[in-house]
Amino acid sequence: MASIRGEFYPLVEHFYSVQGEGYWSGQPAFFLRLGGCDVGCSWCDTRYSWPQTGWATYSAEALVELVRATPAPHVVLTGGEPTLHALEPLIAALQEAGYFVQLETSGAYPPPSVLPNWITFSPKRFKAPHPAWYELAQELKVVIHAPSDLEWAEAQRRRCPPALPAFLQPDYYQPKAVQWILEYIKAHPSWRLSVQVHRYLAIP
Repeated sequence: MASIRGEFYPLVEHFYSVQGEGYWSGQPAFFLRLGGCDVGCSWCDTRYSWPQTGWATYSAEALVELVRATPAPHVVLTGGEPTLHALEPLIAALQEAGYFVQLETSGAYPPPSVLPNWITFSPKRFKAPHPAWYELAQELKVVIHAPSDLEWAEAQRRRCPPALPAFLQPDYYQPKAVQWILEYIKAHPSWRLSVQVHRYLAIP
C-alpha cells in the first residue's frame, strides 16, 4: 500500500533525547535516523546506518506519529545521509504538524525542494558536497580527525556566508583532536568548539 505522500523511509532508529552537538546543543529533540550512506567517512561513528535496505520503512505520516508520542518541539533528521531520500514529504508533514525540523547532512546530494527550518551542513572530504548547501546552511560543522582537516575546514568556510555559525568538532575516537581544536580556535576565534555532549553523558 502506498503512502499518502508517496514515499517510505528506512528507519534505523528513533529516540527522544537532547541535541548533543553544534548550535542546538542541549535542545530537547526527537531524532529520526534514516538508513543509507555512501559518503564513506573512515572515522564514522554510525557505520551501522550505511545500508539503505534491510530496515523497516515508514511513511511520513507514520514518522510524524512517532514524534507526537513525545513532547518534542524539535525534530532532527539524520543518518546515514538523509538526503539520499526524497525528503520533501517528510519535511512538509513535520512542519505542517508544527515541528521545527533540523536536517543534518554532508551535502553530498542536492537539497530538497521543501527546506527544513535549520540545516546543519557537515561537509566531508570523502565526497564533494553539492554547491547549493554552502548558501542554504544555517550552521557549518566540520569534524576534525587529523591536523590537515583544519586547513580543509577553512576552505569550506570560505565558501559560506561570513556570519554563518561555524563549529569544529573533534572526532570522538581521536584523543588529540580536542587539543588541536582548542589551540586552533584560540588563534582563530571566529570558530566555535562543538563537543558530542551526549557521548560524555552516555545518552542516545
